[in-house]
Amino acid sequence: MNQVIPQTQRMLSRSSSSGFRRSALRTVASMRAIPSSSLLINKRVNIFRNFHTKFTPLYNKKPLSRVPVGGSESTSSSSKFKNSTLEFSSGKAMILFVLVGGTLYYFFEKEKRRIETVKTAEANRGYGKPMIGGDFTLYDENGKEFTEKDLLGKFSIIYFGFSHCPDICPDELDKLGVWLDELRKKYDIILQPIFITCDPARDSSEVLKEYLSDFHEGIIGLTGSYEQVKNCCKKYRVYFSTPPSVKPGQDYLVDHSIFFYLMDPEGQFVEALGQNYDEETGVEKIAGHVKNYIPEEKREALINSDKWYSFLFK
Repeated sequence: MNQVIPQTQRMLSRSSSSGFRRSALRTVASMRAIPSSSLLINKRVNIFRNFHTKFTPLYNKKPLSRVPVGGSESTSSSSKFKNSTLEFSSGKAMILFVLVGGTLYYFFEKEKRRIETVKTAEANRGYGKPMIGGDFTLYDENGKEFTEKDLLGKFSIIYFGFSHCPDICPDELDKLGVWLDELRKKYDIILQPIFITCDPARDSSEVLKEYLSDFHEGIIGLTGSYEQVKNCCKKYRVYFSTPPSVKPGQDYLVDHSIFFYLMDPEGQFVEALGQNYDEETGVEKIAGHVKNYIPEEKREALINSDKWYSFLFK
């Protein structure tokens, strides 16, 4: 019995040890079959990444740059953009330069013309010329008083002579008639023509009226006393002389200056035209002065409108 029990115990111990060994082997085998925790984690991460990449919407992806990286096409488009930007900037600079330059040129030319106009107006008014003209009192061919105030408001042309002049005065009066007609016809310019006698002893109002009827119908004849005529001739710097000791009814000649005096609408002296001016050159000379005339109000406005750069043209 005692022998049977130890044997039985040995059998049980063997069987138990062999069973434990087999169970241990199974456990090891099963553990080998089960992946480790790190492997499981890596596998799960890879699955999540694949799922995220597969199902994430495209609009949630924000590209770092819209310009393609690399490649000849991206490089050429970038260079084209730079070139177009430079061309646009250069174009704007050129337009700005043209606008500024054109504006400056316009104002400088305008100021230059203004100063030239002022200088011409001053020259036409006789600045730097002899003081010719002034107050006088005479009488026309109808006996009506005529003074320097009757020169205002119109251009006048004055000639000094006498009715008994044999040749020079008739020639000059004929030339004056041509001037008057041509100025009216070509330039629509109307002058007030005046004939002042240097021989008041023989040239009464009636004599002048008859004498001037042979010439242009618009010529006004003026006479007066010797002192009145002398005063007027002095104001216009006209030389005249009569022979001494002339008896009544005796014929004689009077020496006098031979000029036409052009006066502006303000009664100011403009130009003296001598015998060297013929029918053509006289018309052009007078027309030029009339065209360049500037009324006093406008002339003063031009003179007083100097700019800071006006000194460049003076």
